[in-house]
Amino acid sequence: MPRSPDTVVFDVGNVLIQWDPRHLYSKLFPEPAAAERFLSEILPPEWNLEQDRGRSFAVAIEERLSVHPEHEEAIRAWDERWHEMVPGAIEGTVALLDELKDAGVPLYAITNFSAEKFPECIERFPFLGNSFRDTVVSAHEKLVKPDPRIYEVLLERNGLEAAQTVFVDDSPANITGARGVGMHAVHFTGSDALRLALRDHGFPV
Repeated sequence: MPRSPDTVVFDVGNVLIQWDPRHLYSKLFPEPAAAERFLSEILPPEWNLEQDRGRSFAVAIEERLSVHPEHEEAIRAWDERWHEMVPGAIEGTVALLDELKDAGVPLYAITNFSAEKFPECIERFPFLGNSFRDTVVSAHEKLVKPDPRIYEVLLERNGLEAAQTVFVDDSPANITGARGVGMHAVHFTGSDALRLALRDHGFPV
């Protein structure tokens, strides 16, 4: 009989801590449509993903300023006021994390995150630094989810079997990527649903 999975691998953003640029840009653009237009045309998600892949904020900001100098304040705010995009932890998931840790469950993380902002988040949220046996940060590896290689980095570096892990992420694409390398995966839609899903996998929560 195959063993049940015994290891949980967490995403960070919007699973353990909140992240949404709208928390900041709703302050800079009182009209919601203007904020949405800025976040889709001036600083779109694919631009931000390159910081997660390892590009520095300084290079990224200057690149945007060279194209859109008229938006200097709002562009610079992405770096200078970045933490306003992260209003707090997702307490229900942090409680689950603590329960799993107390029960001795091996815990790991894979996150698309910039090399510059991740240490700052560990300072704000100490559980990011003291809960996991290993954290794969995309910017350190120059790989971003859902590239299968980023999951393989975690598995190979830690001698883990994919079938013994459950990966938790809020992105359906990242869930598909994890399943593609043989991991179990739970699409995060809220802490209560995650608790039930982990129980279904046999975890003591």
